[in-house]
Amino acid sequence: MKTITVETVTARIRPRRPIEGISAVLLPFTAAGDPDYDALAAHVARTAGAGLVPAVNMDTGYVNVLSPIQRTEVLRVTREVLAGQPFVAGVYVEGSEGPLVPRYRRAVEAVEAAGGTPILFQCTDLSALPGPEVVAVYRQVAAGCQRAGSQRLLAFELGAQFAPFGRIYDLDTVRSIMEIEAIAGLKHSSLDRRLEWQRLALRDQIRPDFKIYTGNDLAIDMVMYGSDYLLGLSTFSPPAFALRDQLWAAGDARFYLLNDLLQYLGCFAFRPPTPAYKHSAAQFLCLMGHLAGDTPPPGAPHRPASDRDVLAGIAARIQEWLHGPV
Repeated sequence: MKTITVETVTARIRPRRPIEGISAVLLPFTAAGDPDYDALAAHVARTAGAGLVPAVNMDTGYVNVLSPIQRTEVLRVTREVLAGQPFVAGVYVEGSEGPLVPRYRRAVEAVEAAGGTPILFQCTDLSALPGPEVVAVYRQVAAGCQRAGSQRLLAFELGAQFAPFGRIYDLDTVRSIMEIEAIAGLKHSSLDRRLEWQRLALRDQIRPDFKIYTGNDLAIDMVMYGSDYLLGLSTFSPPAFALRDQLWAAGDARFYLLNDLLQYLGCFAFRPPTPAYKHSAAQFLCLMGHLAGDTPPPGAPHRPASDRDVLAGIAARIQEWLHGPV
């Protein structure tokens, strides 16, 4: 791969490009520590109503603390709310037993049965494999999707700062994943622009229709360079992200102003420890009037109550964009 320079990065900018926005939906919890499915249903509807594709059973949805029954209930709620509209759902197999490919296939089939697009989470067993064996697993899972008539499957690179089983692949492995016909896109969550630019260049070289979904909540302007997105940050305000995307597609320079505000929110919410951003999201949604409480599930990292003062200021500015003169 060629050295990344200012000139090569600048040349990547794609003005007026329509952006595909997928929003990783926060799963709210009750004060008793149980998933709040009613609040989830409302937030899924709010996300789709803004024009973003909801993604459930993701890291933002606390998929790692849910039981298989709870993950199935999330799928049921999402399917009922969306009534045929598209959504993405995580295929999470960490902690399950048996051969790796059948584990993934069973979880993929559950998502497909609910009407969603599966995205394959990594797991400890998968991340321990050398690159060629990782690709072999993806190929076998994807082959099962093709036999079942599925049209779309997504892959996922998750940084270890998000989950201990996460892994960022080398470029040879990424290339081989891109060459699997049934895999239509890759969510890249390294929080490193350079790695994402490399993937975009590789995509343009070998498979231009392949989607790179940025998961970089610290660089949400990656959409300027050809990435689409699957972001946890967008769950804070799906309408604000939808408006930002519309401004870019229209060639409206106010894109930069709104993007700066949303990036300020992202830098604050995704500061270490990174997983605590989910509590930040609950705090923010409470301030916006969308949640009654911001209690995380038992054992999840918390943010201090003092964060609410900062979030309230950002929320007020976003409300001005959405409902007042700009």
